[in-house]
Amino acid sequence: MFQPSQADVRRFFCRTYAKVYAKPQGGLPLDRMELIAARWIAEHPEYHADLADEAAAVRAAFSVEAGRTNPFLHLSMHLTIEEQCSIDQPTGIRQAVQLLAARRGSLHEAHHEVMECLGEMIWASQRSGLPPDGAAYIEAVRRRATAG
Repeated sequence: MFQPSQADVRRFFCRTYAKVYAKPQGGLPLDRMELIAARWIAEHPEYHADLADEAAAVRAAFSVEAGRTNPFLHLSMHLTIEEQCSIDQPTGIRQAVQLLAARRGSLHEAHHEVMECLGEMIWASQRSGLPPDGAAYIEAVRRRATAG
């Protein structure tokens, strides 16, 4: 299994950003994962300044106390959800996300809600020492999709 370091993840997003937006590199061809990342980067222009400086990005600390969202964690969660949906793993996540996106009228907004469910599942797993509960995760997404 591929387990990139924090610096590797940050470099990946910064280099993808540079391939799309930076001069003179902008417009370079992208591989499959970069194409997906580029789409989510485009959805988050508020992160572009962070992505434009790779050296600063690798050094940066994004603490909850500072009140700032970690753009690399956020974008990584978009990629995670997209990959889960593409292979429907855990089984049922694709349909649950599609339902939520239809309900919200936006895949982007649906992803943000799914991120909350994903974060809760990871937190519960870490706290309990048990494996992540995919069924509970999907059920949480479905509840959001069907809530009034």
